Amino acid sequence: MESIRSRTGVEVEVMDLHFQGKAGLIASYLIRHEHGAMIIESGPGSTVAALELELRKRGLAPHDVTHVLISHIHLDHAGAAGHLASYGAQIYVHPNGARHLAEPDKLLQSAARIYGEENMGPLWGEFKAVPEKQITTLDDGDEIAVGGVGVIALDTPGHAEHHLCYLLDDICFTGDVGGVRLQGSSTVIPPMPPPEFIPERWLKSLRHIEDQQPEYLAPTHYGIFLDPAEHLAELREGIDAAVSWADSEVSKADSVEELQENYSNWLYEWALERNLDKRDWPGHELINPSWMSALGLRRYWKKKNGK
Repeated sequence: MESIRSRTGVEVEVMDLHFQGKAGLIASYLIRHEHGAMIIESGPGSTVAALELELRKRGLAPHDVTHVLISHIHLDHAGAAGHLASYGAQIYVHPNGARHLAEPDKLLQSAARIYGEENMGPLWGEFKAVPEKQITTLDDGDEIAVGGVGVIALDTPGHAEHHLCYLLDDICFTGDVGGVRLQGSSTVIPPMPPPEFIPERWLKSLRHIEDQQPEYLAPTHYGIFLDPAEHLAELREGIDAAVSWADSEVSKADSVEELQENYSNWLYEWALERNLDKRDWPGHELINPSWMSALGLRRYWKKKNGK
């Protein structure tokens, strides 16, 4: 689905950022207003050219983007925020993520420890700092209103403590707390990177989303889905299954590498049982690598068990 209209007639356009040259992995959502356009999720610095191409295809340029709403500051969601800020856009983010946009060194160092320094450029490109005057923080229930369009922020931790969802009428943009689901699939896989994966808070955030009674969900990975109740139920089952696996298996692994391999094998088989098309697995691994979620599960398990 390339576009949809909200209950009040506001059009949302899906811009595919073609992460690593692959379609259908990272979406940036375009919402036009009377004075230009806002986007939800900038995508990474490595897809700036694709973002600008998608804007041009719609008769827009970077300087037409007035508002950039970021779900959280992980590089695949916020990496190009500084690039858009250089054209004048105001960047909206959770209070816990704001300092990392203004001073991204610590964020980049943390990502490099996970992905490897040699992979940072090819995967994520340049992360430009955002001037502090162009950062606006949002709390739960805050509204961004511009040019006849109003979007409400929802505080939704669990994947990360600095996570927001955004509600436009009956459409909820769910970032990563809405899980990863590729187009044409019913399988929803939770991304659980360290250090802030907290399933208890995540499940509470899913209830917060459900309380808004959205008709449509728009996760960043990827696209618009018309079955929010089924989607969130599937995601909840995935979180519970992963935590149960960790409770049983983390202590048995002799090394981190063995744990990662075991989790990847388990997740693949679990996903197939949940009707995942085998052809979709490489896409999931590219945007939501199971080896990284294994690290998040391990960190959570160790903290829970006082290890």
